[in-house]
Amino acid sequence: MTAAARTLDTASQDWLADANAAMTAVDGLYRDALEAVRGLVSKDGKISSALFEREQHAAHGLSWLATYVQSIQEMIHYAERMQAEGKLGETEVLLTRIGLSEYVAQVFGGIPMSQGEIVRPGDFGVSPEQIAKRRTDAVERVIATGNTARNRARLADLIDHAEAHATVGEPGLDETLEAIRSEIRKFAESEVIPHAHKWHLKNEYIPLEIIRGLADLGVFGLTIPEEFGGMGLSKTSMCVVTEELSRAYIGVGSLGTRPEIAAELILAGGTPEQKQHYLPKIASGEILPTAVFTEPNTGSDLASLRTRAVKEGDVYKVYGNKTWITHPVRADLMTLLVRTNPDEPGYKGLSMLLAEKPRGDDSNPFPAKGMTGGEIEVLGYRGMKEFEIGFDGFEVKAANLLGGEEGQGFKQLMQTFESARIQTAARAVGVAQSAMELGLRYAKERIQFGKPLISFPRVSDKIVMMAVETHIARQLTYFSARAKDEGRRCDLEAGMAKLLGARVAWASADNALQIHGGNGFALEYAISRVLCDARILNIFEGAAEVQAMVIARRLLEGGN
Repeated sequence: MTAAARTLDTASQDWLADANAAMTAVDGLYRDALEAVRGLVSKDGKISSALFEREQHAAHGLSWLATYVQSIQEMIHYAERMQAEGKLGETEVLLTRIGLSEYVAQVFGGIPMSQGEIVRPGDFGVSPEQIAKRRTDAVERVIATGNTARNRARLADLIDHAEAHATVGEPGLDETLEAIRSEIRKFAESEVIPHAHKWHLKNEYIPLEIIRGLADLGVFGLTIPEEFGGMGLSKTSMCVVTEELSRAYIGVGSLGTRPEIAAELILAGGTPEQKQHYLPKIASGEILPTAVFTEPNTGSDLASLRTRAVKEGDVYKVYGNKTWITHPVRADLMTLLVRTNPDEPGYKGLSMLLAEKPRGDDSNPFPAKGMTGGEIEVLGYRGMKEFEIGFDGFEVKAANLLGGEEGQGFKQLMQTFESARIQTAARAVGVAQSAMELGLRYAKERIQFGKPLISFPRVSDKIVMMAVETHIARQLTYFSARAKDEGRRCDLEAGMAKLLGARVAWASADNALQIHGGNGFALEYAISRVLCDARILNIFEGAAEVQAMVIARRLLEGGN
């Protein structure tokens, strides 16, 4: 070990000790807040829905506080792993120290839930004395010595001189996952990035050649077991693939979401015959699925779902309307959530159908009897197209009732949410990475007042914080994926990763556009597309407010 490495190792021990002590204090503040909010929303020892709604700011803020606590913990774990593997270099130290400093400071000073909503410790009902007790000397040192102008300037210099389009810092993956990242990045660099902005501006479908290329790389069968024709890889590998493809274009990164959801549904709830028939075809890309859940007046309120399926002999006839359906025209299979029992209220009467359909095209989107639809024009997240769909007697074989039993649809759908939200978090990381790279490239190339924009601290600081928060979101996403791979319940972890990742992607895109100045507002610049793409991440797979509500209820009802 060189003298410089020994010095870094010794210094690492010092700040990591403070980081762990600060983590203990932050966790203590979270425990205080949890008990205080539980008191605000409880009546007769139980969570009151009316009180929970009245205290939304505090309850949802608790979700953000818990997300920050987990993020801080994962930053520390990351640094300790990198140190143990001899990979904790200067870049990794600065990413971690700046991130820790900023997030600990926000825990005590105010966490942004959105641009105009800040949650502060006092909002939870925590007393000034409790807050003061948790703000220890270690907390003060972490805040004072991490996110400093000197540290930001040094990290900006390291980023400026790093390899072009490089992930900032070691992501902390093993050799296999790094090999997967490298392979997917090569494909994205050559086949997607040169064309993505044209597809976006013309609102064109992602070419079928790209879909075939993804199928050849095994993207659609990545996590499907080998016995069903898949690769049998981990959810962490899915995160790596999704991130790299979304870095190139979120539409391409999202092409794997629908197969992932369909495969999860069939693996968890399908009959043996359904698994044998559909999973190999999904894995190979022969079948392109789409998820058909949302309705015009339900949104996240699936208990109010009205689309009905009436069984007549050996078929179900479907009646009703669906909306915000992604990539339905070219899909071969719809995972279709319907109400099979109108007499059962709420979730109990819902079932999932594996509804086959012929592929359409722009001239004839839905060449199926009893099925019509119209495109929803959107700001971003293009390449697959969004549709409203109407069903009027559309037929589905009764044998295609998922699992062969009615009334299981909501339960079956819930089993997919962890993976879907982990993948959405990975998409957000990819979009944030893309925004950072676009902002960095422009800042290095654009000369103002005789020097590149990156020479100005307000510009380089933006790039640094993009890199830092992308790093944090990435580690939180990997953490949730590892929990899923270990077979643990991870709805909290997945929800937190999605919640933070979506905010980070939007902030990164917004800051990267700001670096571009007026040019960022021009459609010809790719950052205009990335900004539009980033905005959807706070809405789909559970809007940020709904996600915060779900996390808060789990926490208050006894989750960790």
